[in-house]
Amino acid sequence: MRETPRSQGTASEPGTAHPQPCPGCAFAHTTGASRSGTPHRSDSRSPQTPRGVRQTDPAGCFGTTPPVPKRPALLRTLPAVALCAVVLCAALFALITWQIAADGPLRSLDERAGRALAGHGPRALTEALADLGAVAIALPVLAAAIAYTLLRDRAARRYEALGAVLAMAAVPALVVPLKALIDRPGPLTDATGYYPSGHTATAMAAYTGAALLLGPYLPEALRNAALPAAGVLSLATGVGLVLRGYHWPLDVVGSWCLCAAVLLIVSSGTRRINSRCTRRSSGRTAAGCSGPS
Repeated sequence: MRETPRSQGTASEPGTAHPQPCPGCAFAHTTGASRSGTPHRSDSRSPQTPRGVRQTDPAGCFGTTPPVPKRPALLRTLPAVALCAVVLCAALFALITWQIAADGPLRSLDERAGRALAGHGPRALTEALADLGAVAIALPVLAAAIAYTLLRDRAARRYEALGAVLAMAAVPALVVPLKALIDRPGPLTDATGYYPSGHTATAMAAYTGAALLLGPYLPEALRNAALPAAGVLSLATGVGLVLRGYHWPLDVVGSWCLCAAVLLIVSSGTRRINSRCTRRSSGRTAAGCSGPS
């Protein structure tokens, strides 16, 4: 930039002088100006007007982006795939519950299928499959998985163990009121309170929770088989309940949908919290190690 003074000669005042700023209104309100009419601003001060912090749009014009509402905290903890699965399971459960409560055509079809299937299969086998959902069998399996996980990695996986406990606790909290509200009779009895199936929900919550907890400790060849094995046990429980005549088919299917939504929400949320806490603890450890010796 040219630094030599420019000639400012006039008819009455010859000589040279530095250019003087024009004290117009455009410079009078400049932020950080040393005095009125000085366009220079201290670089050490941040802009004090909204114009200084506005972002430009693709065309280069200043603009303000309006605040975007966030999703609820519960939904923000779920990945997109898990969220879609939760919505699908919840929608199926709502549809089945509506058909059962309103005595719709789906209920009539379900009862015809249940009467046709009841009593088929070896009695000892179907009874054993139905008993997989009993509290006396399913709860010890989950308790053993939780105890083993906490003994191995209590600090790293305590939130996942807590999630398994919460999922199991949600079973009676959701199933018992729904049984009383729907008040559906059983296939071979006039007693009511059969929808949704409590045995099916107990089996699914216990075996799936145990598979999620124990999967990382299994040999690599069996690690990917933990969740399918839990699914087979849950499916076998439902089949046994239907073949023994303890539940209608939609009692079992509705319980699968309800429990799947609960497991997805709890497991995704607890894993997200667990990974976040792990990152924070590792960051604090790194900060402590990098301090002055």
